[in-house]
Amino acid sequence: MTVLSPVSAIFRALVCTIVPEATKLDARAWAEVESLVDETLRERPASLHRQLRLLLRVIEWAPVLRYGRPFTGLDAATRTQVLNFLQEHRSRLIRTGFWGLRTLAFLGYYGRPEAAGEIGYAADRRGWEALP
Repeated sequence: MTVLSPVSAIFRALVCTIVPEATKLDARAWAEVESLVDETLRERPASLHRQLRLLLRVIEWAPVLRYGRPFTGLDAATRTQVLNFLQEHRSRLIRTGFWGLRTLAFLGYYGRPEAAGEIGYAADRRGWEALP
């Protein structure tokens, strides 16, 4: 079981909203995304794990008050509006939490070797010297 297992559906919806290309991922790729995130969170305190899960649950249920549906039940455009609200929220705690989740979404998606190839990233041990 991973850190985000209890809220994986919410996390996947969040990733797909932040990185629309993620909607094309298959089960193997999602397992890789979640594994990368889990590896990153494994060394962090249990209290942070609980906070991340709580924030994801808030993201899931807060839209019910305005849209009558949870985050995972919204279309992509409305989910984007919800996330835009969070990233600009007046509460520093909420903004910080959102940006942390956003970072994990990018890490999970772009940390996969397939994504690196898709965006043309070709790391080389020689660094700048490898450029023509």
